[in-house]
Amino acid sequence: MEASSIAITILWSILFVYAMLGSLDFGAGFWGMVYGKNSQTNASIIANRFLSPAWEVTNVFMVILVVSVITFFPFATTLLASILLVPVALGLFLLTVRTTFMVFEHHADRFRNVLLVTSGVTGLLLPALLVSILPITLGGFVDFENEYPRLEYNELLAHPTLYMHVAFGLTTELFISAIFLMDYAKEADNWAAYHTFRKHAIWLGPVSVIIAVLTIGTFPTEAQWIVENIEANWIWFGLSIIAFLIGYGALFIKRENEQRGISRLAVVAIIVQYGLAIYAYGSAHLPYLVFPDLTVEESFTNANFSLILVVYAIGFGILIPGFILFWKLFLKDRRYLKQD
Repeated sequence: MEASSIAITILWSILFVYAMLGSLDFGAGFWGMVYGKNSQTNASIIANRFLSPAWEVTNVFMVILVVSVITFFPFATTLLASILLVPVALGLFLLTVRTTFMVFEHHADRFRNVLLVTSGVTGLLLPALLVSILPITLGGFVDFENEYPRLEYNELLAHPTLYMHVAFGLTTELFISAIFLMDYAKEADNWAAYHTFRKHAIWLGPVSVIIAVLTIGTFPTEAQWIVENIEANWIWFGLSIIAFLIGYGALFIKRENEQRGISRLAVVAIIVQYGLAIYAYGSAHLPYLVFPDLTVEESFTNANFSLILVVYAIGFGILIPGFILFWKLFLKDRRYLKQD
């Protein structure tokens, strides 16, 4: 495998992890807002209990993702910085606001309602901004003026593919977070919240798949290249659908305690589903980062690549034990899960 192929595989892997963590983080914020004042279910308590420690981990992987783009593909930074300036700047602003409220969460109880609204609203706006980057890379929205790249905002905002991408991103985020929080509620023996999140997962699952298929149909005419590549990778997308059916079917299996749903199987299957889909889409996107102006090979640097891999290996060697500790403390420790 060529060095550039290894680099783009690592980048897509980090993107996959961030997409999963971001979906859980932002989705939990939204559910916490929706059920914040609902006296009939304590789903908000479960969502906020997960959200409280999780946002720091999500931010860590966001930094890793940005650093990976710069270190592996330094020649892409000029083009990407020019065309993604507005969505990235808005995203950083919203992330700063959200993080500020999260930091002071335990020190200002009187602002709890403001925190819930801020977390919920940014939990929708941030994924929408991030996923809006995808249609830009398909082609047809970048023009050059005096050899300077410029994003055609009018064409982008008028094209249905932007809004279908946003709809896909939001339904995916809410589906993944509902599935996970259902399992999280089960670990806490909070069956009221369990049934609340299961109910949302049941309708969000098919909706997310339908919107994903419809989104491909809205690709601009310049994106015919990736449509053909997606068709060539049909087996991986087919396996993704099979994983979805397994996870979705697990929501209806009756357990020994008469409760419906094997939540852990559903979580694992859905993660596998999106893992297969993301790698299949990443493969279909090759050889371009931004069509037709920027390829993976053109933006990659061979200089010190081996050294960069060593640095990443050391970095993840330090981080992984921390993530394992995080899992044990906040996702498995029943003293935390069942606290009043």
